[in-house]
Amino acid sequence: MSNIIREEALNWFKEANYDLARARRSLDEGDYALSVFMSQQAIEKALKAVIIAIKRMSLPKTHDLVRLYNEVSDVMPLPQEAVDRLPEVSQYYVSARYPNAGLEVPSERINRAQAIRALEVANMVIENARRLLGLTQ
Repeated sequence: MSNIIREEALNWFKEANYDLARARRSLDEGDYALSVFMSQQAIEKALKAVIIAIKRMSLPKTHDLVRLYNEVSDVMPLPQEAVDRLPEVSQYYVSARYPNAGLEVPSERINRAQAIRALEVANMVIENARRLLGLTQ
């Protein structure tokens, strides 16, 4: 891979990091629904950065983390623990934001343990993407 990464990919990766920071802050503040959503967004954006930079293909129009990961799994293998949790985190794109999209009141139902699990996956994905893209902190 060339050491030059398209600016578009860098922008996606920067946003992934901002979302990861938002997920951490939300966890610390006890806003678990927002934390899981921001973890989902961080993962999605990091995977899309890899798709742009490494796969050099147009972005799939999806928020499905499993599908996005399948696009890059050959170049960015994740620990099995992270792969196994992707479906759980993926569903937070909808279920953490909308009443009756799985939970009647997501802000009251999503708990700290769920937020921690989602954040752990986001950390793993972003660190693997960072290494693959050759980026520093």
